[in-house]
Amino acid sequence: MSQPIYDRVALIGLGLIASSMFWAMKRGGLAGEVTGYARSQATRDKAREIGLCDRVCDSASEAAEGADLVVLCVPVGAMGGVAKEIAPVLKPGATISDVGSVKRSVIRAVAPHLPDDVHFVPAHPLAGTEHSGPESGFAELYDNRWCIIVPADETTDHDAVRRLETLWQGMGANTDEMDADHHDLVLAVTSHAPHLIAYTMVGVADDLRRVTDSEVIKYSAAGFRDFTRIAASDPTMWRDVFLNNKDATLEILGRFTEELFALQRAIRTGDGDQLFDYFTRTRDIRRGIIEAGQDTDAPDFGRGAKKP
Repeated sequence: MSQPIYDRVALIGLGLIASSMFWAMKRGGLAGEVTGYARSQATRDKAREIGLCDRVCDSASEAAEGADLVVLCVPVGAMGGVAKEIAPVLKPGATISDVGSVKRSVIRAVAPHLPDDVHFVPAHPLAGTEHSGPESGFAELYDNRWCIIVPADETTDHDAVRRLETLWQGMGANTDEMDADHHDLVLAVTSHAPHLIAYTMVGVADDLRRVTDSEVIKYSAAGFRDFTRIAASDPTMWRDVFLNNKDATLEILGRFTEELFALQRAIRTGDGDQLFDYFTRTRDIRRGIIEAGQDTDAPDFGRGAKKP
């Protein structure tokens, strides 16, 4: 077992991301002790039952006290309140991080509550599934995925940033650093707008009463089926994402609407050349994702054939 990067890590919130962090840290011997806390008693009981975390605490402050690294794994809208709660017990020199998919609003919400003698290093692992809860985590979730490190400001301690990057790399992730505003724009393109479009497409199918529920389920082709997978993601998390990354998401949705109108015109006027050129360009992006190792070209998006 390798030397731990942190003697004690506290995970506040025990869903998919936190539970996967715990199993990945244990796999790599990256933390001496991992404490955890979840707001729900049922979640804490389940975490204790399955051995998630070395010690499950009954308050966020209890979990955070004495920790060298505290990771906020709660919905974006709840992070400010949690930071305020744990601030009085934070260990001098500790690093505070998070896993939210929006960064500017998290920095605004969390930073004012933190004492001057701790380091705030926000982060965002670009990994997940449509499942949630303490039982959904697994050690391999971050393997060959990206975790973006977003230092809160230019004064953020360099060693604290490097140490957190080393932890994520030890959990299998590739790491990169990014400015908060740029991060939020990039994620609006690669994650937030696609999720909103998926929710919308599934909603359209639900509203289209000429297609019965049984037909939608029975005859779902791969495209719609993957929309439903994305749209099954945690409602609380995605509500907070859109409310906290409003400007970037609206900008990308505006551009999406313009592109959609252009495709509508091409279909209406029978402009096959425009459609062919457009689809060729977008196919090249898909090939780039596969070549970068961020997905597989196996049939059915890599999920494989279902067992009978």
